[in-house]
Amino acid sequence: MKKSLYINSHCTLQRDQNTLLLEMDNGERRYLPIESVRELHVFGEVNLNKRVLEFLSQNQILVHFYNYYGYYTGSYYPREHFNSGYMLLKQVEHYLDEARRLDLARRFVQGALTNLQLVARYYHNRQTPLDDTLHTLQTLHDTATHCTQIEALMQIEGKAREAYYTIFDRILQHPDFTFGKRTRRPPRNRLNALLSFGNSLLYTVVLSEIYQTHLDPRIGYLHTTNFRRFTLNLDIAEVFKPVLVDRTLLTLIQRRQIRAEHFAEETAGIYLNEEGRKIFLKAWEERLQSTFQHRTLKRHVSYRTAIRLDLYKLEKHLMGEKPYEPFKLR
Repeated sequence: MKKSLYINSHCTLQRDQNTLLLEMDNGERRYLPIESVRELHVFGEVNLNKRVLEFLSQNQILVHFYNYYGYYTGSYYPREHFNSGYMLLKQVEHYLDEARRLDLARRFVQGALTNLQLVARYYHNRQTPLDDTLHTLQTLHDTATHCTQIEALMQIEGKAREAYYTIFDRILQHPDFTFGKRTRRPPRNRLNALLSFGNSLLYTVVLSEIYQTHLDPRIGYLHTTNFRRFTLNLDIAEVFKPVLVDRTLLTLIQRRQIRAEHFAEETAGIYLNEEGRKIFLKAWEERLQSTFQHRTLKRHVSYRTAIRLDLYKLEKHLMGEKPYEPFKLR
């Protein structure tokens, strides 16, 4: 089974025959068979050369880079091995046609709002009254149905998340983890630091899954295709943020696995320290690999597989086979 490799320490990455070799600054050596690696996430300082990049390209392995604070900075994206001129044309057609682009953007937003509601209802059913938030989210979901502009859809989603984030304090009731309001670059408190870190991870996971399809990650629909390198992963990520990022961080805090000591406060904001990152990454990988009973397939699939299945559904939508229905949390 292929696994994601998270590199937190300073090291040198080399090729040793058909194996990746991680040589740590302390002299420790770690060998990784190339067939066991799905993707690399680099948080520490890593030395590598062209030979390693060629080796990774041959095996269709992406490398995602993060800065000192855990922000996603970019990816090494090997030449697409599933390139499809037909699919690219279909993506462009749906982007340039205002009605078809709006339809897809609306589906992403409504999928996101549905999952926000389901996460809120999960905690509502566990003795945290959230009737007001649930009502607001449903109203905004209904409003999106009649929305006729992309910008207005983005505003609706923004309002929905603003209402949704108010439940964090009511759910957690933890003095070390108060939300206040959403702050990004930089995050001003620990909850915002966890959200930003989790979202960065989700963007890269979706990008890795797009690489395994015929889709081009540069063409998104809710997020404008402009000078950003990738936008389609941002669209798909909106649907899965409540399911993967929010549930992961709330669970970590409730179980006291993530604590105040796992954060560093600097003039640039508040960030997870190395120990905190490792705790989050372990829980994140467990969440991605956890399974649920799929309604249509009638078998258990992982949440990571659910992302890939959503991409396949998007391909069918673009080809006119079946309208895209976003993933819905059970």
